[in-house]
Amino acid sequence: MVGLSAAGRAAVSSGAVVGALGVAAAWHMGPAATWLPPVRRIFSPALDGRGHPSHVALTFDDGPDPASTPHFLRVLDEYRVRATFFVVGDSLERHPDLGRALAAGGHEVAVHGWHHGRPWSPTPLRDVREVTRTADAVQRICGTAPQWYRPPYGILTGGRLAAARRAGLRPVLWSAWGRDWTADADARSVRAAVLAGLTGGGTVLLHDADGWSAPGAWRATLSALPGLLAECRRLGLSIGPLAEHGIRHVETGTRLHRLQHHG
Repeated sequence: MVGLSAAGRAAVSSGAVVGALGVAAAWHMGPAATWLPPVRRIFSPALDGRGHPSHVALTFDDGPDPASTPHFLRVLDEYRVRATFFVVGDSLERHPDLGRALAAGGHEVAVHGWHHGRPWSPTPLRDVREVTRTADAVQRICGTAPQWYRPPYGILTGGRLAAARRAGLRPVLWSAWGRDWTADADARSVRAAVLAGLTGGGTVLLHDADGWSAPGAWRATLSALPGLLAECRRLGLSIGPLAEHGIRHVETGTRLHRLQHHG
């Protein structure tokens, strides 16, 4: 900065700081734009959960919970359907018997995070620690190595994306959801919301617990589940976990890199 006045040097330094902060913010929140369905359809169909057109991937978030998860296992067993459960590590650690029941029932157990916090500020080291800790808990308790990661609230930040990569997990969100976390949700509304966005090759998001939903919201999901399964079969769609969905293995980070550096 030779030849610059003190004020000039201060301006340059300030500009550098602002620029660095901007880069950090883009790295952190750029991938979170994939929460919007049109964005992830364009940037990463794999992240949107697009698989084989004759198949629907059925997924559940936020469990396991002894008050609700066993009811979902019973219905799924009755219909001979297997699903992917994105578990919260802290809940799995407190209810290991439910984790073992998921695995024993032939369901796929995946990572939702150790807690269910909102990622408003960058915490890359904590992200790595908590995603890895949850993956290790799934391996230890359920006896299977998890393959998938879905961030809480579907917000995939730069730190969470890096943490998933480090743990060897593939991030995936959804292409249809039941909006089953609200206080006014009922079986009819959940079914209608899912079917409004459901196509062959889609991934459905539901919740088997209400730890971060309206109290008792899981009952609406449970009531809607038999009708949803029957409708999928009526449409000629098979139903199963993500492991059977045929999502193409596209490197998610390649396109998300653009969001991080140009978002």
